[in-house]
Amino acid sequence: MPKTKEQKHKAIESGSDSLLKSETVILVDFTGLSVNKLNAFRRAVKEMGGVFQLIKKRLLKFVFEKAGLEFNPKAFAGQTGVLFSPEGLQETASVVYKFGKTADKAMKILGGFNVKDKTFIESANVIRFGSLPSREVLLSQLMGMLGTPIKMLMHVLNEKGRKS
Repeated sequence: MPKTKEQKHKAIESGSDSLLKSETVILVDFTGLSVNKLNAFRRAVKEMGGVFQLIKKRLLKFVFEKAGLEFNPKAFAGQTGVLFSPEGLQETASVVYKFGKTADKAMKILGGFNVKDKTFIESANVIRFGSLPSREVLLSQLMGMLGTPIKMLMHVLNEKGRKS
């Protein structure tokens, strides 16, 4: 059943409000995703503080135009879902990437938007950001790398002291 003009205006307003509150927007193709998995994805997004909306491509174009962003969602095939997130790209992409791995690859990342810079982010870059470990893991790896030379020096000095 087609949407009425009033429903379309509400969808555009809702999308515009979500876009104004967002720092990052990620577009996904959810073709082949079951309703249960889609609801699980929405819960994961909600825990992060974001909103996942299903907006028709034609209406989505109006949402982006209203915010002053140039974007043509009709360039993507399939059903397009939009994730609006107040978090940065790394945090948002991580949630989408991890869920996409558990969803039997039924959900594809189409791309994203950095709302502050008004720049489009290719899907390959969103996937790269999503596959990065968390900040805490990266910091602990860095600390381990920095501590290794000191440990080796201490080991050499300790062995040198034993031989003397």
